[in-house]
Amino acid sequence: MRKPRDIDAELRALQDKAKSLKARKIVQLGELVTATGADILDAETLAGVLLEALERAQQPDAGEGWRLRGAAFFQRRARPGKNGSKPAGDGAGAATDGGGHVPR
Repeated sequence: MRKPRDIDAELRALQDKAKSLKARKIVQLGELVTATGADILDAETLAGVLLEALERAQQPDAGEGWRLRGAAFFQRRARPGKNGSKPAGDGAGAATDGGGHVPR
């Protein structure tokens, strides 16, 4: 005879995993804010920018350019520096503010 499954234990394990994944997502979003240099913005400004992006993203094809720019950002960060000695997380692919200035 088979041992019955402990559904409650499985459910608790899934809830713990979901909680862990949510916490990891929050940490990664914070790291993304820092990696892009957006951590120089105050919380209200950053929230406003994100809310406007959400509104504009509702328009057809509005977010495709943003997606491509974001993909390029991550590809630049994944490559080491020209001399090969810089690690990927050193800001080598940091975003600029449009005027060539790298924040922070």
